[in-house]
Amino acid sequence: MKFSSGVKAVRLKVPKLKDFMELLAFSGMRLIETLNSYNLIIELAKQNKLNQYYNEKWEALEHFRFKEVFLRISKKVFIGFVPKDLVERIAFNEKIPSRHAVEKRVGSVGLRVRFSDVREAHATFLTKYLRQPEIDFLHGRVSTNVFMQNYFNPALIGDLKERVFEAIREIESKIS
Repeated sequence: MKFSSGVKAVRLKVPKLKDFMELLAFSGMRLIETLNSYNLIIELAKQNKLNQYYNEKWEALEHFRFKEVFLRISKKVFIGFVPKDLVERIAFNEKIPSRHAVEKRVGSVGLRVRFSDVREAHATFLTKYLRQPEIDFLHGRVSTNVFMQNYFNPALIGDLKERVFEAIREIESKIS
């Protein structure tokens, strides 16, 4: 199933997963990372602590603040630029219990979605706006040292954010 048609089909046929699929498509995270992020947004919003995870200034989910969840031994994700309105919508949703629940909901309407294809397509969209090292940075394929050098440099992060949001707008037009 093609990226845009797959995401679009899930958004239409499984409305409860609309925001989840947008988070997956806009962030380029792996399925389990998206699930963890989605549920963390909901949990922190209920506790009125969403600002510990979502940086409104940069419109970024700061995964690095939750090392035990997002900085695994071989797979990492440090930050993800996500529109504020999506984060606000997710905050009012119900948690999703597991990746199997996502797969079951999608399968129950006769769809087969390879969630890894969504991540791959995200990287492809980003190639129009970012250099490969920047994509690797956003997809967590860099060391913690490289992350620290790049993320905490406001001159670099502002420009990166703008270009990522250009890609997000293009992705949004494809899945809407």
